[in-house]
Amino acid sequence: MNIQAIKAIYSFEMARTWRTVFQSIASPVISTVLYFVVFGSAIGSRIAEVEGISYGSFIVPGLIMLSVLTQSISNASFGIYFPRFSGTIYEVLSAPISYFEILIGYVGAAASKSIIVGVIILATAGLFVPIEIKHPFLMFVFLILTSVTFSLFGFIIGIWADGFEKLQIIPMLIVTPLAFLGGSFYSIKMLPPFWQNVSMINPVVYLISGFRWSFFESSDVSLAVSLTMIAVFLGGCIAIVGWIFKTGYRLKN
Repeated sequence: MNIQAIKAIYSFEMARTWRTVFQSIASPVISTVLYFVVFGSAIGSRIAEVEGISYGSFIVPGLIMLSVLTQSISNASFGIYFPRFSGTIYEVLSAPISYFEILIGYVGAAASKSIIVGVIILATAGLFVPIEIKHPFLMFVFLILTSVTFSLFGFIIGIWADGFEKLQIIPMLIVTPLAFLGGSFYSIKMLPPFWQNVSMINPVVYLISGFRWSFFESSDVSLAVSLTMIAVFLGGCIAIVGWIFKTGYRLKN
């Protein structure tokens, strides 16, 4: 494995983050804090507890996951789209580096940025409400798996998009609504039975539910089901990326 090449791609992507630190890190953190303040104050004053957990604490995992999902997709899609847009991707493809190593460099950097944002949001939330993480190791496992999975998904979007507008279509019109309707600010169990069943179609429910379980040992679906759904989505993204590199879809033409 060409470690030096992976390091070069990874370092370049991370350096771009530090050059735009306000847009890459500060902006999503500030936005999430505003969500926390608004929802925590407006709704928290009417809902004291959810499943025995104070509402302010209850929404912390959902807010972290909401930010990690969107940032993973955004970081990865822009990371691979700009080399395609500028033409520098052909230099990378012609270099003595495998597709797998290219993928590790770009996706690894995108996932790292998302994890940094998630950790900062977690630390910031601790300034507003008491946070107890009952399973910290599992919490980081979920954070890493989600970041890598949705960075792969963002990588696919960055390859598929043939314009800046398309980079925003799926994140804005599909992923963000699914995250809001996936239990970020409420428990699925609070919904009527019919809408509980409808919510189970939403894949984000399983991500947020599993992540919340690592905090409070309370979730809408079982931990095993959450991990299984993440594994299925991760496997699907890997299969699609493998097909892209095998066929050269929008990379070699």
